[in-house]
Amino acid sequence: MTVTAKNASANNTVLELQNLTTEFVTSRGTFRAVDDVSLKLHAGKTLCVVGESGSGKSVMSRSILQIVDPPGRVTGGQALLHRHRTARGGDFDETVDLLRLDPKSKAIRNLRGRDIAMIFQEPMSSLSPVHRIGDQVGEAIRLHEAVSKKEARERTLELLRKVEIPNPGKAIDQFPFEFSGGMRQRAMIAMALACNPTVLIADEPTTALDVTIQAEILDLIRSIQDESDMAVLFITHDMGVVAEIADEIAVMRFGKVVETGDVYDIFENPQHPYTQRLLNSVRELDHPSERRLAMREARPIGAPILVSENVTKVFGAKKGWFGGEFKGLKAVNAASLELRKGENLGVVGESGSGKTTFGRCLQRVYEVNEGSILYTNEAGEERDLAGLDEDQLSQPWRDIRTVFQDPFSSLNPRMTIGQIIAEPLIVEGKMTAPQIRDRVHELLEQVGLPVSAYMRYPHAFSGGQRQRVSIARAIAPNPRVIIADEATSALDVSIRTQVLDLLLDLQDRLDLSFILISHDIAVIRYFCDRIAVMYRGQIVETGVTETVCRNPQHAYTQSLLSAVPVADPRVRGQKRRVRYQEAT
Repeated sequence: MTVTAKNASANNTVLELQNLTTEFVTSRGTFRAVDDVSLKLHAGKTLCVVGESGSGKSVMSRSILQIVDPPGRVTGGQALLHRHRTARGGDFDETVDLLRLDPKSKAIRNLRGRDIAMIFQEPMSSLSPVHRIGDQVGEAIRLHEAVSKKEARERTLELLRKVEIPNPGKAIDQFPFEFSGGMRQRAMIAMALACNPTVLIADEPTTALDVTIQAEILDLIRSIQDESDMAVLFITHDMGVVAEIADEIAVMRFGKVVETGDVYDIFENPQHPYTQRLLNSVRELDHPSERRLAMREARPIGAPILVSENVTKVFGAKKGWFGGEFKGLKAVNAASLELRKGENLGVVGESGSGKTTFGRCLQRVYEVNEGSILYTNEAGEERDLAGLDEDQLSQPWRDIRTVFQDPFSSLNPRMTIGQIIAEPLIVEGKMTAPQIRDRVHELLEQVGLPVSAYMRYPHAFSGGQRQRVSIARAIAPNPRVIIADEATSALDVSIRTQVLDLLLDLQDRLDLSFILISHDIAVIRYFCDRIAVMYRGQIVETGVTETVCRNPQHAYTQSLLSAVPVADPRVRGQKRRVRYQEAT
């Protein structure tokens, strides 16, 4: 262990990165993921590291603890941990350079979890699925402290109470799959806090969570930080979260820190062009799209084109032995909605609210148990899709198309971009091979991709480009309705705005109507004319987007909107949280 005496506590610095460099050796050469990064963390303060995907944020955080996945390796710099201790002869400080320790040594294992703890983005990939929650938290305690199993269990119960997990006496013996996403993240926080670390590294800990659960997790981290004077390194791409919790900001791009400073200074007067562009992209989503408003004036919204009446979808309902009956899960419960011609309708709600299931019912990918789905075709004929057999759905499926959430998993990696976009045209069987090729070239140009993309594979494109491919595939058969299911949630904020503007441009040119399913209120506000709020399978409120956002009527909508972080540190703490409690 490299230890030096140093009076680091004088300026309250607990972790200091100096010229940190991490590289990945590939067949195409050496890629520098973290390039000469220098940062400081102070006790009781939160440093937010922001930047788009691929900027090096996560690799930088993993480099500190030397847990970078191969072929990555730290090739330069220092990560100085300043440890304050009390000895018999008086107080002293010692400094440990984490990067000088063997990554597999006992010395660095003693520091991981005890002095520096880490919370990862996806708790299901960090928690063992075959061990109980109590055993996993208890193991973190016993690894660093000489306590008995009984003492570790008592400490674990105390930690579960501290992170506000309901009924900790029962939860301690449950498995991770029995927890919700928010509870799993709370369990991860309990594990991270088991040994009272001086530094907490949180790598996108709320990205996969709903906005209400995110607000609770942020409140939890902040309250624990206030109690223990812990330094927090918080990695995120959400500028609303940054405005809510940060004391200082470091902006990363292409592995380099391009700007650092106080949170108020960065938001009010960003110096670097990239920071300015990042904040402008965020602020654009705070308001309705001017392009959309201009389009509505030129071409008013028309008559209803797709109407659901009391649509209900139940999963798992079946008859059991001896006349028993299993009611199953009612994912969509008597949902009624109408989409008008040329309209953008937003469906918003938390995970598990039934948004995606409802969208698939509207397209008749799922059969519905009750209700009707009335679709008016181009000839003005109204048909109930709920009553059609599969062989009668070919035309409605061409008219109603879907853009999925994840452009990485929704594109076949073994097919070229040309083959992917051409697939619905080949299935339709109405065009010759040269006509299909010409049509694909036209579609690539429409979504802003070069014709040269035709023969390339999905792995050669960024996330935003892949989503453009997904959009081109969706509009290939000239549909009338597009259901965009979380189509921008996997994208960085600057690319998110570009994709939404592309959809508006296509709507103007192709006379499309959109149903946008999302949990992101900012995206809904920017893109949608009207909004429908879903909670546990039911639509609890509908209305004009701006009216609902400014004056929500239902208590759940009020709770949802009150949890949305505002990308302005000047209003931090001014927003009153509304917590929704369902009537029993």
